[in-house]
Amino acid sequence: MQRVLVMGVSSGSGKSTYARRLGVLTGLPVYHLDALFWKPGWVESTAEEFLARQCEIAQKDAWIIEGNYTSVGYDLRTSRADTLIYLEVGLARCVYRVFKRRITYRNKTRIDMGPNCPEKVDWEFLRFILTTYRRRQQNIGACLQAFEDLGDGRSALWLNGARRIEDHLTQLALGGTQADRVDGNQVGQP
Repeated sequence: MQRVLVMGVSSGSGKSTYARRLGVLTGLPVYHLDALFWKPGWVESTAEEFLARQCEIAQKDAWIIEGNYTSVGYDLRTSRADTLIYLEVGLARCVYRVFKRRITYRNKTRIDMGPNCPEKVDWEFLRFILTTYRRRQQNIGACLQAFEDLGDGRSALWLNGARRIEDHLTQLALGGTQADRVDGNQVGQP
């Protein structure tokens, strides 16, 4: 586990927090796609700028890249990654975390965001969460299997539920190995 992608079913699924904690446990540097995409003042990078930033990081020997952004750079990231960890928590928990984050970071910029991008929640962002959650949830198994099918010993983990996510970090802290590999079954489903 030297080049790790941390993805999630939605905003608020815990990707940033998980990636930071995984970085502490593994000693791998952590890169947040939101910080690469957003310029100061919530200005979007162009696709070319965003891809160039990802390329620079992906070429390194070791990293954790956190975030989804499947429309720009996804193939590049998956071609270099050896591990994909996908976090899934319920929609209500995702929305709750987004609002909690808004309150916690009021008028502040999180470390996983671009500079001068203070935390905000608007109707467009909420609509995005509400309209993409189910589709992403339905595609998790196929996404992870496609990653493992790239070969070269790639490993995909599907951690669904806050308890499973926390247990996995605890296992890693105790020197455990990767559990819950995708092997064609929908790992982590009840």
